[in-house]
Amino acid sequence: MQNGDEREPITPPAGELPTAVSSSQASFRQEVRAWTRDLLLAIGFALVIIVFLYQPVKVEGTSMAPLLSDQERIFINKFVYRFEGIERGDVVVFWYPLDRSKSFIKRVIALPGETVEIRQGRLFVNNRPIAEPYVPEQYADYSDFGPVRVPKDQFFVMGDHRISSNDSRIFGPVARRFIYGRAVFAYWPFEHFGTLSPTNAQNK
Repeated sequence: MQNGDEREPITPPAGELPTAVSSSQASFRQEVRAWTRDLLLAIGFALVIIVFLYQPVKVEGTSMAPLLSDQERIFINKFVYRFEGIERGDVVVFWYPLDRSKSFIKRVIALPGETVEIRQGRLFVNNRPIAEPYVPEQYADYSDFGPVRVPKDQFFVMGDHRISSNDSRIFGPVARRFIYGRAVFAYWPFEHFGTLSPTNAQNK
């Protein structure tokens, strides 16, 4: 040791880091563990939501054009109808009544107990004209149908692309127990990304 107040630097033993560095590394490891835990919890929560509340499905065919295109990917809400009633205008997914191994997606046109009639392509429910802004003129079918009364606990469904849709005009109303979800969100292709809000048909 030299005279005066100068002191020799203290060198930590081999393999031992200064306390400040050790504390910094420990803090970093703790932060990584916390982020990893939060990420795993978020992924798990998302999987629970997808598995139990939402289901991804692929649209096949063009019966719901222009709202949905062939091979488009969407999410359906599988639990919404446990808390809400099915409304006119809802786009629903259901088991095909003539072959329950297949699923169809259509729009609800008439509710239980209502009378459906189509006159030269114009929809009437309970003898009142219904505006359908979701059916473009080039997709309209100008033939006649009905009148038909929708039975209890059943729903009359139709595709928006009326001239190429296999729907309740052919296989009849769909029983409530066959309807298992409502289309809520499109995610592919990306240009169609967004919510699929129900379009309520209005009396006109």
